[in-house]
Amino acid sequence: MTLLPIRTLGDPILRTPAEPVTVFDTALRHLVENMIETMYAAPGVGLAAPQVGVGLRLFVFDTEYDSDDRDSTRRPLVVVNPVLETGPTDQHGSEGCLSVPGLAYPTTRSATATVRGVDTTGAAVTYTGSDLLARCFQHEVDHLDGTLYLDRLTGEYRQAADEALRDGLPAAPPAPSIFRRLRARSTPGS
Repeated sequence: MTLLPIRTLGDPILRTPAEPVTVFDTALRHLVENMIETMYAAPGVGLAAPQVGVGLRLFVFDTEYDSDDRDSTRRPLVVVNPVLETGPTDQHGSEGCLSVPGLAYPTTRSATATVRGVDTTGAAVTYTGSDLLARCFQHEVDHLDGTLYLDRLTGEYRQAADEALRDGLPAAPPAPSIFRRLRARSTPGS
């Protein structure tokens, strides 16, 4: 497997809506395997195809992976051509992005979400979650629509992000947020 370079803010593919997947072949399965390895190496809890320079509607995720538990039987999951449904209540918590390294801001998202799509063989899949999983679904589908979490910021958080971006993205590794794997996990909003 190959680690793929993660595209960062300023790359036009991050602002371009992705195209539906129409071919379910070995190349698609290899892309997904490489995306999974890249997500774990980053480390992140989700990764959308545009983040690795591929303009297709698919993302991988694993919000329960523990890098200290290499014997875990949990498998990362993929959703191809996802359709997102969100719940009526909101959550507010820290959010960051592998494509916007070094920054994390409180972001409002729906507290629950469902994604429906297919896997790499074309078989139907549906995943429903709350808290971090719901945030992950919304974040990754935004990537497929050419939207970044920064676009959802408001008020003082939007102003802080704009100022940080004017100063240039930090060269340091991404700041801890719920989209970073941490040994000591926190719940969204903390």
